[in-house]
Formats: sequence, C-alpha cells, structure tokens
Amino acid sequence: MVPRGVLVLCADDWTCLSMTCQSSESPDTIESDPPADPEQRPVALAMKELKNAGWYWGTLTANEAKDVLRDASEGTFLVRDSSQRDFLFTISAVTSAGPTNLRIRYDGAKFKLDSVVPVRPKLQQFDSVVRLVEHYVQLSRTAAAAASPPNGTVPLLLTRPAYAAVPPLQHLSRVAINRSARRVGDLPLPNRLKDYLADYFYNV
Repeated sequence: MVPRGVLVLCADDWTCLSMTCQSSESPDTIESDPPADPEQRPVALAMKELKNAGWYWGTLTANEAKDVLRDASEGTFLVRDSSQRDFLFTISAVTSAGPTNLRIRYDGAKFKLDSVVPVRPKLQQFDSVVRLVEHYVQLSRTAAAAASPPNGTVPLLLTRPAYAAVPPLQHLSRVAINRSARRVGDLPLPNRLKDYLADYFYNV
C-alpha cells in the first residue's frame, strides 16, 4: 500500500491527507442493520445510493480490495465498508505508486474524507457518499489534465469505478444521461423513466 504523503484534490488545489492510507485494518466491520436513530438516516440513504452505484463492494477487506485493483489503471476506485470501528466506509483506489485506502469520516450527519486535523476544515462535507465520490471524480478529471502535484507526492485521482458486477445497461444509460442533462424532469420522457433517473441522479 502507498505510504504517507498521498494527495487528494481539495477545492481547486492539492491537499495532503497524511496517513489516511492503511496497509492493514482491524477485522471489526460496521453493522448492516438499518439505524433506529434519526440522526443516522443519512447512513441508510448512503447505503441505498451506494448499492445503486454498483461500485460499492460491501465487506471487502483491504487485502481483497488490493487484489481487485491489482491490474487496474491509475484512478480506478471502489468503495467498501471500513474495517475500523470509527469509520463507516473506505475508498480503495489505484495511484501511480499502487493501491491505497482513504477512509470516509461520518460526523454531524455529514460525510467527508479523513485527514490530519489541520486539513479537515478545508475538506468539503456531503450528505451522501456517492455525492462525495462524484465531487472528487469531477475534480480528478479536471486536474489530471491541468495540474501537477508537488514533487515527492503521489496524487490520488478518482476517475474510473471498479464495478462489483457487470452493471445493467439501464444503469449505465442513466449515468450517461446524468452527465449531460442534470434536469431530468425537463426531458421528453415518460414519467416512469424520469422516476428511474431521479432514483440515481449522479454522473458516476
């Protein structure tokens, strides 16, 4: 796994997220039962959206994620359950130096990337894990062509999801439509199709 010094995009510049990368994780996994606490409802929604996304791998371990991504190109990523009790989810991704893991912090009903304390206030928060990933995918697509990270650092780009299974053609079409038309309600489509598009309105 990649050591300290991995960079991830924050706003429009590179921000160092030291030691969010782990070579191994504890065997404890998160609970899968729906939360009873209303403050935990964003987690239930996040689970629903992640399952719709197709690149959520559930209880995959860090080593298993490394195997999945072993021959993948830089920027390929997946989301899985975190094996650490203090975190719900982890992004496993391929960098130019190999696979790495980046934890997702859940606090105050918001999701954000984990980081060292001084950097945390600079990182955006999201109501949804998929929206968080979508944000960094969009930044990565721009930065991959326009920016270079500081010397001696490894950029973390999220550009290509690793699907847990072959996604249905309907879902891939939905993602493609979302990339070009964010207001699906205005499209000349039957209401049933609009409802399907609205059920997953992300472009990744």
